[in-house]
Amino acid sequence: QVQLVESGGGLVQAGGSLRLSCVASGRTFSSARMGWFRRAPGKERELVGVINWRGISTVSKDSVKGRFTISRDNTKNTVYLQMNNLKPEDTAVYYCAADTTGTGFASWGQGTQVTVSS
Repeated sequence: QVQLVESGGGLVQAGGSLRLSCVASGRTFSSARMGWFRRAPGKERELVGVINWRGISTVSKDSVKGRFTISRDNTKNTVYLQMNNLKPEDTAVYYCAADTTGTGFASWGQGTQVTVSS
């Protein structure tokens, strides 16, 4: 298990950018697969994308492809979600999660709110 703390959320106008950070504690971060998820108001949580321990990332959500990128810095125990050209429909609480055993995302952060105004 790792402890995760997200930051970087806030209020931004449509077309703007934000970079979310997720700092992990624990020695297993460098080998963990990390994921970014989001939950919009009234909707279920959805996967935004994942990144493996080598830094190979995949953005899963079609509506954010080309606008969001995921990266990590294992020397800082941090994973990032760069969000560009934000749209009001990107408004959500964003969570990072860690899969340290290969069996699923078992460790979750508390989430950070992103609000995009039109």
